[in-house]
Amino acid sequence: MSAINRRYDIDWLRVMAIGLLLLYHVAIGFQPWGMMIGFITNDKPLGSLWPIMAMLNVWRIPLLFFVSGMGVYFAMQHRSWKQLLLERSRRILIPFVFGLFAIVPLHMLLLQHYYHWELSYQPGPGHLWFLGNIFIYVVVLCPVLYYLKRHEQGKIVGWIKKLSGHPGWLLVVIAVFVAEVLLVDPMPYELYAMTWHGFFLGLVAFLFGFCFVLAGTAYWNMLLKWRWLFVVAAASLYTWRLLQPNMTVSNILLVIESNCWIFSVFAFGHKYLNHSGKALRYLSEAAYPVYIIHMVFLYLSSLLIFPLNIDVHLKFLLVLAGTVAGCFLCYEFVIRRVGVIRPLFGLKNRKGL
Repeated sequence: MSAINRRYDIDWLRVMAIGLLLLYHVAIGFQPWGMMIGFITNDKPLGSLWPIMAMLNVWRIPLLFFVSGMGVYFAMQHRSWKQLLLERSRRILIPFVFGLFAIVPLHMLLLQHYYHWELSYQPGPGHLWFLGNIFIYVVVLCPVLYYLKRHEQGKIVGWIKKLSGHPGWLLVVIAVFVAEVLLVDPMPYELYAMTWHGFFLGLVAFLFGFCFVLAGTAYWNMLLKWRWLFVVAAASLYTWRLLQPNMTVSNILLVIESNCWIFSVFAFGHKYLNHSGKALRYLSEAAYPVYIIHMVFLYLSSLLIFPLNIDVHLKFLLVLAGTVAGCFLCYEFVIRRVGVIRPLFGLKNRKGL
């Protein structure tokens, strides 16, 4: 983000969203269906994790799309559209292509080794599908984003700023997401990776994220004013979902719950997280490389720990610790310090490290 009008709360939310993604992926290894989506899974599941996972799963990925749209607004501040596309290619496209051919096949080899399958090189987007979507959004929406940015004093942006200060604006936001699920009819709602639902939901969230920052202080003041209503609404809808057989509710209710959680996160983040520090500066740079490599260390930790004859709760903690430690050790002593590697993980090639 630009140093001008930098929003540290958005930086913190991006870091936290990546952290939740890592935690969620570790938890998948302790669910009976984990192997069905290509995860190394423990023989004994840990069912107590599922209610928390189910709560997170309706908003953790949409939150990342919102935050990505916000980040593009700041990236545009002192760049032409050509410079933006070049910067996003360096930041997103290069790591995506590198990960597709180098990172994803590596953790697939670990999966094959664990289950004694024939070893084979399998390039693909894997968990990096998110990066491919984001790059497409930047390219497709670039004319719209630059039109809005260059006409911040115009009628369209004026209406956005005027409407966004009223809570009714959030009903419009929710209505667009409801329209998406009615048109696409995803089954299940939480299946985002490499689906049309994930693509269109991400596109809408990305564009609204951009508009939320474009709208200015009126929008964020409105979120702060109504923050407890969002929390109560989200918690109530989640409680209702818990009470249903197999936690099954309509996609429309999931959309409303998802957005209420996200509005709550933005509101409380804006109130309490809009400050910098050494921890944020370090984690903000580390989050992206950690996201790219975390599946390798997750699978490696699972491969080493799952065969052990120890309590399943201890296994979860050890896999989590091994994944986090492996990611940050690799980032600190390899990715961060080797200049030729940095661009492959979306980092600037700096001197003096």
